[in-house]
Amino acid sequence: SARANVRAPKMRSIGGLSLDEIVQFDWEISLGKEILSYEELQNLARLKAPLIRIRGQWVEINSEEIEAVLEFWKNKRTEETTLREVIRIALDGGSLPGGIALEDIRAEGWVEDLISKLRGHKTFEELPKPEGFQGILRPYQVRGYSWLSFLRDWGFGACLADDMGLGKTIQTLTLIQRDWELGKRRPVLLICPTSIVNNWKKEASRFTPELSVLIHHGLERKRGEEFKEAAKMHALVISTYALLNRDFETLKEIDWGGIVLDEAQNIKNPETKQSRAARSLRGEYRITLTGTPIENSVGDLWSIMEFLNPGFLGNQAEFKRNFFIPIQAARDPEAEERLRRLTGPFILRRLKTDKNIISDLPEKVEMKVFCNLTKEQASLYEAIVNETMGRIDESEGIERKGLVLSTIMKLKQVCNHPAQFLGDNSKIPGRSGKLERLTEMLEEMMEVGDRALIFSQFAEMGAILKKYLEETFGCEVLFLHGGVEKKKRDWMIERFQSEEDGPHLFILSLKAGGTGLNLTKANQVIHFDRWWNPAVENQATDRTFRIGQKRNVMVHKFICAGTLEEKIDEMIERKKEIADKVVGTGESWLTELSTDELKDLFTLRREAIGD
Repeated sequence: SARANVRAPKMRSIGGLSLDEIVQFDWEISLGKEILSYEELQNLARLKAPLIRIRGQWVEINSEEIEAVLEFWKNKRTEETTLREVIRIALDGGSLPGGIALEDIRAEGWVEDLISKLRGHKTFEELPKPEGFQGILRPYQVRGYSWLSFLRDWGFGACLADDMGLGKTIQTLTLIQRDWELGKRRPVLLICPTSIVNNWKKEASRFTPELSVLIHHGLERKRGEEFKEAAKMHALVISTYALLNRDFETLKEIDWGGIVLDEAQNIKNPETKQSRAARSLRGEYRITLTGTPIENSVGDLWSIMEFLNPGFLGNQAEFKRNFFIPIQAARDPEAEERLRRLTGPFILRRLKTDKNIISDLPEKVEMKVFCNLTKEQASLYEAIVNETMGRIDESEGIERKGLVLSTIMKLKQVCNHPAQFLGDNSKIPGRSGKLERLTEMLEEMMEVGDRALIFSQFAEMGAILKKYLEETFGCEVLFLHGGVEKKKRDWMIERFQSEEDGPHLFILSLKAGGTGLNLTKANQVIHFDRWWNPAVENQATDRTFRIGQKRNVMVHKFICAGTLEEKIDEMIERKKEIADKVVGTGESWLTELSTDELKDLFTLRREAIGD
């Protein structure tokens, strides 16, 4: 067996480490309990005897193993190596090349401390909530952001792979806020899908309002020197995967404080331009956020780890030989365990079903999901506003109220999907920001076996969703609306609640599914469009959030940013008296707004449109 001895060099400063740090390092080879010199090993190889006496003890040996040890010693015995190699050997454990057993790795100083923490033998410090963070950090979120900080301080990239709804965004913002308060003022670059740019912006303004945010997105975005100067003035720069490739020459000019990739499965293919661009960016630290670190195969993991900690899993050919082929083709449990040991310290994945997470979570978690409009949606939206505002201004009384409600209805339909507004059975994919975000979220939910209720107030939108989701996911989707007779309705509920392999997605029109149903098998609730009546929405949510629900319920409320949907949501949040009025009246209170107020409500703002 082999034992490694590592001597730690003097540390310059924590946070300034890299995997290329040089450490003093040597190997000891032992047979039984006896440590042998290189010369003694050579003598053993020449004897070629199956049983030999070493220092008074008889030891059984294998001449092929002795040759392997000599070859290993010749290649590996060195006075210096990189921290990357030491950590890899320490985590890999098991056996070394040639089948040599690794008995132990002995380290001293900060190297020993680091290895113990990565192996989980020592705990890392839990950090306090930053003063400028506005909101509650749950205990598991404190642990998550402290873990990100720990790995960052030691020079390692980290993959936060928590289940959807556990707050990956919040934990990342907390880290950036703490750095800002400690005087680390270089901007952090966040790359995410276009569909969640607005979500990040809203979450930052809500939880970390001190952090100035620059959105590098849209036709009016800054470029070149102008962008460099603007970026330096902000704590967080948010851009998209599409622009990571398109604007790479601009983005690579900045030495970022950190680089964060959200929905990091977007770089799972290492050969794409955006994956290569991501790996080429310069930053003090790297973080990836994903609910699905492995989407299709273990090959996805190499690309994410290569971005986070370059070279740690070897090059692509080495990874394929050591892990991909043994795991994918041969289902080799030893290779799986080795890969888990190597990557485990750098991936934090908590599920909503984990006992220590359930106790941290409230029974119901509500969150807003901000979506973009496509260009088609935006042009339809503006055409409706331009066509109706003049007529509303000239009308009064019942006619005016009818026009306002009709306009709101049309705009909501456009925000959902152009095909719903046009009613023309046109193609579904690629035309709706909400639908794009729904697809991304459902992929993640179904990956972990969650069941979801999807509410819409429009039966025609429910029909569109059913057709699209069945084609996209290749599974049965239930759809309950006002026209479904009681017998069929009971059959649907029974299947969703009782069949272990039954449908995982259940679409309900808000009025048909809002009351009198018990659907506790679902732990995800999505309001695809809003009724703007808290009582009605809560009634719908309570189909799953009720006695008999054994899991925490995640409630997602979709809002198209920069549209009337966001404006009305802001009004309800801001004015409690309006919220109280809304409880019994739906949208009719909006008809009382003045023409100027309606114009402000309906006007499409720049942040509504994606790339």
